[in-house]
Amino acid sequence: MTDHQDLSDAELFAASVATPRLFGAVFDRHAPEILRYLTRRVGPQDAEDLLSQTFLVALEKRASFDQGAETARPWLYGIASNVLLRRQRDEVRFLRALARVSGEPDEANFEEAAAQRVDARSESAALAAGLASLSPGDRNVLLLVVWADLSHQQISRALGIPVGTVKSRTHRARQQLRRHLEPSTRLERTPRHG
Repeated sequence: MTDHQDLSDAELFAASVATPRLFGAVFDRHAPEILRYLTRRVGPQDAEDLLSQTFLVALEKRASFDQGAETARPWLYGIASNVLLRRQRDEVRFLRALARVSGEPDEANFEEAAAQRVDARSESAALAAGLASLSPGDRNVLLLVVWADLSHQQISRALGIPVGTVKSRTHRARQQLRRHLEPSTRLERTPRHG
C-alpha cells in the first residue's frame, strides 16, 4: 500500500469516495486522538465501540466532507459528539459512578504521559460529579474545548450550532462547574475554630 502521509484530509476523503480502502489513512491519522477523547467521556469499555461507530458514520458520509476544510478533526469530533449523545445516559451513569469512587483508574492503556496526567486530574470525584451535573449540550461543548482542544469556530462547525451558542454554553458550563466545585474548596480552606 502506498504511503498517504503527504495527502491532506480533504484529498484523502475525495480519493476514498472512489477507493474506500483509502479511508483507512484517515482512520490511522485521527483514531488515536478521537479514542482518547471518547475514553475520557465514557470510559475505556465503551470508547472503542463508539470509535468504531464514529468512523463508520464518517465512512458512510465521507462524500459530504467539506473539501475546503483544513483538517477532518472538527468534523470527526462532531460525529463523535453525535454518537455520544445517543449514549448520554451511559455517560452520566459513568460520571456519577466515578464521583463515588475515590481510587485512580488503570491508565496503562494510554499512550502519552500528558494524556495520562490530564485524565488523572479530570477523574477526581468532585470534577466528575460536576461534569455529570451539566446539561448534555453544555457538557459536550465544554469537553470539546477542554479535552479535544477545538476552537469555538471548529465546535460550531462540528455541532452545527452558532459560534455564539458555543461561547455561551462554554461560559455557562464553566460557571456551573466552578459553583459545583466551590463548596468543597471552601470546606478545605475553612480553618477550624476551637
